[in-house]
Amino acid sequence: RFTFQQDNSTKHIIEKTQEDGSDKRKEEMLGVGYFQLFRFATWVDIAMMVVGGVCALIHGSAFPLMLLIYGMMTNTFVAYELEVQELADPNKTCINNTITWTNGSVVEMADNRTVQCGVDIEAQMTMFAYYYTGIGLGAFILSYLQIALWVSAAARQTQRIRKTYFRKIMCMEIGWFDCNSVGELNTRISDDINKINNAIADQVAIFIERLSAFIFGFLVGFIGGWKLTLVVIGVSPLIGLAAGLMAMAVARLTGRELQAYAKAGAIADEVLSSIRTVAAFSGEDKETERYDRNLEEAQTWGVKKGIIIATFQGFLWCIIFLCYALGFWYGSKLVIDTKELTPGTLIQVFFGVLTGALNLGQASPCLEAFASGRAAAKSVFDTINRVPKIDCFTEEGHKLERVKGDLEFHNVKFSYPSRPDIKILDDLNLVVKSGETTAFVGPSGSGKSTVVQLIQRFYDPQQGMVTLDGHDIRSLNIQWLRSLIGIVEQEPVLFATTISENIRYSQPGVTMEEIIQASKEANAYNFIMALPQKFDTLVGDSGSQMSGGQKQRIAIARALVRKPRILLLDMATSALDNESEAVVQEALDKARIGRTTVTIAHRLSTIRKADVIVGFEHGSAVERGSHSELLERKGVYFTLVTLQNQGSDTINLIILEDDGFETMTSFSRGSSVSDLRSQSQMSNHWHDDICEVEVKSGSFRMDIVKKTKDAMEATESAPVTRILKYNQPEWPYLLLGSVGAALNGSVSPVYALLFSQVLGIFSIADMDEQRRQINGVCILFVIVGIVSFFSQFVQGFAFAKSGELLTRRLRKVGFQAMLKQEIRWFDDPKNSPGALTTRLATDASMVQGATGSQIGMIVNSLMNIGASFIIAYYFSWKLSLVVTCFLPLIGLSGVFQAKMLTGFANEDKKAMEEAGQVSSEAIANIRTIAGLAKEQQFVDMYEKQLEPPYKAAKKKAQVYAIFFAFAKCVIFMAYAASFRYGGYLVTNEGLHYVIVFRVISAIVISGTALGRASSFTPDYAKAKIAAEQFFTLLDRVPRINISQAHGLKWTDFKGKIEFKNCSFTYPSRPDIQVLRGLGVTVRPGQTLAFVGSSGCGKSTCVQLLERFYDPDLGQVLIDEHPSHGVNVPFLRSQIGIVSQEPVLFNCTIAENIQYGDNSCTVSMEDVIEASKKAYLHEFVMSLPHKYETQVGAHGSQLSRGQKQRIAIARAIVRNPKILLLDEATSALDTESEKTVQVALDEARQGRTCIVIAHRLSTIQTADIIAVMSQGTIIEQGTHEELMAKKAAYYKLVTTGAPIS
Repeated sequence: RFTFQQDNSTKHIIEKTQEDGSDKRKEEMLGVGYFQLFRFATWVDIAMMVVGGVCALIHGSAFPLMLLIYGMMTNTFVAYELEVQELADPNKTCINNTITWTNGSVVEMADNRTVQCGVDIEAQMTMFAYYYTGIGLGAFILSYLQIALWVSAAARQTQRIRKTYFRKIMCMEIGWFDCNSVGELNTRISDDINKINNAIADQVAIFIERLSAFIFGFLVGFIGGWKLTLVVIGVSPLIGLAAGLMAMAVARLTGRELQAYAKAGAIADEVLSSIRTVAAFSGEDKETERYDRNLEEAQTWGVKKGIIIATFQGFLWCIIFLCYALGFWYGSKLVIDTKELTPGTLIQVFFGVLTGALNLGQASPCLEAFASGRAAAKSVFDTINRVPKIDCFTEEGHKLERVKGDLEFHNVKFSYPSRPDIKILDDLNLVVKSGETTAFVGPSGSGKSTVVQLIQRFYDPQQGMVTLDGHDIRSLNIQWLRSLIGIVEQEPVLFATTISENIRYSQPGVTMEEIIQASKEANAYNFIMALPQKFDTLVGDSGSQMSGGQKQRIAIARALVRKPRILLLDMATSALDNESEAVVQEALDKARIGRTTVTIAHRLSTIRKADVIVGFEHGSAVERGSHSELLERKGVYFTLVTLQNQGSDTINLIILEDDGFETMTSFSRGSSVSDLRSQSQMSNHWHDDICEVEVKSGSFRMDIVKKTKDAMEATESAPVTRILKYNQPEWPYLLLGSVGAALNGSVSPVYALLFSQVLGIFSIADMDEQRRQINGVCILFVIVGIVSFFSQFVQGFAFAKSGELLTRRLRKVGFQAMLKQEIRWFDDPKNSPGALTTRLATDASMVQGATGSQIGMIVNSLMNIGASFIIAYYFSWKLSLVVTCFLPLIGLSGVFQAKMLTGFANEDKKAMEEAGQVSSEAIANIRTIAGLAKEQQFVDMYEKQLEPPYKAAKKKAQVYAIFFAFAKCVIFMAYAASFRYGGYLVTNEGLHYVIVFRVISAIVISGTALGRASSFTPDYAKAKIAAEQFFTLLDRVPRINISQAHGLKWTDFKGKIEFKNCSFTYPSRPDIQVLRGLGVTVRPGQTLAFVGSSGCGKSTCVQLLERFYDPDLGQVLIDEHPSHGVNVPFLRSQIGIVSQEPVLFNCTIAENIQYGDNSCTVSMEDVIEASKKAYLHEFVMSLPHKYETQVGAHGSQLSRGQKQRIAIARAIVRNPKILLLDEATSALDTESEKTVQVALDEARQGRTCIVIAHRLSTIQTADIIAVMSQGTIIEQGTHEELMAKKAAYYKLVTTGAPIS
């Protein structure tokens, strides 16, 4: 029964090394000594750990003790058997415990020994049963204590570490957060502290117990017989060596395999994240091929790994059986020839040493836990030990009686701690007078926002000082200083709670009246009252339920409610469209009165009213004055004004922008219902509310119907037969593997037979017969060893090969299925590129766990159990029944022990999630929290969230301990009962004692094998779920079929396009109507230009034309055919698209251009011709590798202008009839724009063209200009016609207002 533990520990090592390949690198920099992990222990914890440790030490001796009894018991049985054989002669009787002839003389053997007799086997067995029960109970109590004490002590320490760590993070200065990423801190709070916990909890107790079992095991061996002990010790390093080598090889190969798959994964990720481009250019098949080519390499490494594991597994088993052969052979020599050992001591020595060595092997996984705990503790403890440069929890510093609000900067030099080599502020001198509004302007990167952060004392300047009313702000109390300041940032951060709570954050204890007052001042009151829950509306995670304008106004109310002396506005309106901007701007103008105000703005129109305008350049203030003074100076401010005003002739026209451009209410994407409501209040120009609501409910209803359909599809479970279908081509491998597995399964029962045979040999009276039989058994052991080497190898190799082939096939099929889906499927956050690539990586390999290795496990276990039971019941059905009663318990304890090895980590993670949300929200929004001086509140919230998981952990310690203890003691109880009954059968029914041993070891072995097998199968349930998800994906019927066979094709494609009354909502935001009854016609060869503010549906038209989506109502006609009946690849092959952010693939420039036509191979001549048309050729020829230049991931090696031109060349190569230009020049500087514009104008010749432009100058030549607002066209015509109308378009052109 010991062989299995060996196997188990090696499997464990394999699994560990696979997981920990990545951790190994981290462990290089161990800095924390092991005992320093306990620095947060109180004396109570220390007492608990000491008592637990002592219990573990004593518990370790339980098994070696049992061996002593086992040995004594064997001797008793052997003596009894010899007596029975002697007394079979009718001339012998038993007098005075010595066998005598009936005539009274004592019987002497050949070597003058007398023979003992009178063994009362039942009495002896009863005594042994008591011993066993005693040891079992002892083990129960000790193991319960060792686990319960260690786990609860660890839970208490971990709780303290968590609190200390989070509190420390919250009082760090902002500069520290610049150098530590949010994600990293979050993983440290969760994973790293969990690792510390693992290193100081039950693993320690188990380690101590195994160490003590090792020591006691060897002690038992040496006390019994030192010669045999030394022989067995001599062989055991081989076992250790094999296990060690295997672990190393597995770790390296797993690394290789992951690397190889990472390439394919990168391709999948690249393709899925640019799915629109792939679809537009019909590149699906090309990409599947590219993906599959990279899977091949991963497959070969996987097979190699399988072969190596199989070889080592076989080698290990072989060595173990050879070790048995040697041990029994030499041991029997010592028993028979030199009489140094009794049969009992032979067993005791042999197994004492083996279990000792095994326990040593099993202690090694614990060492890994300790090592990763130490590595994890390094970063955590470093943070805890660090002294923050600006501590926000200190009570130190002055609080001024009266605050006027004069701010001054004296020769301030500053650079950010994360980029110390870049000077941000250079000798800045600046005065902000109290009660005035000072505006900062200047190009981005000139240090404007930095000044605002220095005023809040997020950073301290490297030189110079910042003063408030003449006091250096470093001498002031930091919480008090920040309570004077109200700040509204560019991207305001709201917390995931109600509106009123968000406003209250800024000033604890404000009344509802004050909140309402502040929200009125911020122009927020009306839209809040229009929401169904008014001030109790939840704003969603980081304010996601609110539109940009609404978030801004809530943030302004939050800043105003604390009645600040100083108001800082950092680009407070930059993220808004014109209409919301006007409202927010008005709110800010109200708020500024009577306060010291600093505003930063990019749109200069917003700061014309400021008292003082300061121009920044290269980190110093170069000019100050009012709007008119600075215009005369013709400095920084002047250039910025003229730049912003390029489209219009005179500077003064900028004043017009203020009354805005009401007709263009924009719909910002990503806003939701609440946004609609506020919008509809502000914009009754176009639609009254009623109509809007009706449209919405209509689309909702459709969506609900669709959703229920989707839900029904997902429920069925995946039958195993279907998975096996995918594995069909590999059936010879599966068959071969099953044969190997069957052989492996029969090894253990055979071992039980041989082992009991050895015990039986010692009761043969004839010495020569004994020697002969021992040799025979040892040879059998050798044969079993060699057979098991081959069968292990065959099983491992065959299943690895079939499994890897299946994984590859599934990945390819899955990837193909993903690319077949329509675009709206990818809009679902569940199907983000990241999620899909992980599904390809993990699901496929999990499904593999349900086939090959699963079959192997099942065949192996069935064979094992079948053979064991046949042997047991054949020899003695009565005893077998008794032992079988304990089988479920033994099996359960096996399962449970394996579960404990993998640990309870997953349950802990769930419990920690709530607290994790608090911590991640706090760390992500640390600037806002610091600005509001709210650190303490978040620390308190976090500590409150930690309570439930802590209580759960303490309860878990008890439950875990009880189960652990039960698993440990059940085997002793089983032995007690079965050997006692065995003794009864031996005396009363004349059963041979060999059979007792045979039956018990056969069944116990099958039990432990059962338990271990069930726990080491790769999680079957997981595999089924993964398979289910996979098949759901494969079976999903895309709403837009992209197959070649489906739909209309026609020969003379002209390129006439007509939108007929199209309505559309994006499936991910069903409540926002993007298009409402859009109608427009373009004849072949004409150019249509769409203009309008962002979110009015311009790009949506392009996506409907490409058939990424279909309109909800109305239709798109192409050459008079409705688009949904047209063959998709055919339609897309007629369209060339150049989008705002062109997506390039990670290959050469030539390949990127060739991507334009995936139906055939594009020749180099065509590529060069297209790139000449796109004004790209000269630039490419100037590169060292010319057309073979790699563009990098997402084209990162090229500038935007170059990427745009490659995209244009790619569109030209298709030679499309229809050209779509979606803001194709928006991202470019003036120079590149001119070049690209010329290229585009040439490309438009003789093609139907749809242009979406954001600079009006680029579309004045268009045949039709359509002005869009809120998803409908409000006017259309040529440039001249529309200018004459003097409506929306005219206003746009004259004000130069930005329209997107």
